[in-house]
Amino acid sequence: MVGFVDRYIRAPDGLRLHVRDYASAGAKRLTAVCLPGLSRTAEDFHVLAETLASDAAAPRRVIAVDYRGRGLADYDRRPENYTVTVELADVIAIVAALEVAPAIIVGTSRGGLIAMSLAAKQPTAIAGVVLNDIGPVIDIRGLIRIKGYVGKLPQPKNFEEGAEILRRIFSAHFPKLEADDWLAAAKRQWREEKDRLVLTYDPALAKTVADVAPDRPVAPLWPQFEALGQMPVLVIRGANSDILSPETVEEMRTRHPDMDVYEVPDQGHAPLLAEPETMARIATFAAECDAIYA
Repeated sequence: MVGFVDRYIRAPDGLRLHVRDYASAGAKRLTAVCLPGLSRTAEDFHVLAETLASDAAAPRRVIAVDYRGRGLADYDRRPENYTVTVELADVIAIVAALEVAPAIIVGTSRGGLIAMSLAAKQPTAIAGVVLNDIGPVIDIRGLIRIKGYVGKLPQPKNFEEGAEILRRIFSAHFPKLEADDWLAAAKRQWREEKDRLVLTYDPALAKTVADVAPDRPVAPLWPQFEALGQMPVLVIRGANSDILSPETVEEMRTRHPDMDVYEVPDQGHAPLLAEPETMARIATFAAECDAIYA
């Protein structure tokens, strides 16, 4: 399997961002740029990135991003900068610094919001978009659930205890995950630092969802989604998702008739993108984007 190189890139305001660069030797395909969810990191894409980068027939460079305040990127002293607008500017800086445009954007949740915003602001940077369990309308029920745990998870004594915490919170949406899966998830959620486990993101990210309430839904992003109208789009939805509703997916189909949709069984928000069939769908979609830009 192809490994990765850690790279650090300066944001427009000078803050240090981090990416994992799976730069497969001989790769001549479009680069895939993977954008994680709100409190997630580049590590979420490791299995997918290795799979795409090590494809003997079509090796592909993959860039997995740590936004500010996540993973190995610097934390921002001003939590009010943890916004899609600021993170969009950071992603544009990363794409420019690594000279990977046009790229295939794989956006999970928050990453999909950034991908749609990128299409509206700088469409020439995009060759195609995978929207992982996200659309222009976000179900308020899911946001309230996310508000309940971001920055508020209990402090585990070890990874095994962390795995049990995650299992209790998320098993209803991911009923088929086993003990090893929960342990792996815990190792993505926390890291060892000075003999204790700490979150792999800035707890101040909780402020980004502080105002979420049933009577304050998020404004729809249909103009940003419609900016994808001339681009290939693959929507992946978790069958148990409480963020992307079937009704929203159908409206997206109406506005983008050529959009492809794949539903991942027995997973909620957001699908892990690590199962063979899901990764095969992404690989096929990426190859279709290659053909357009060949």
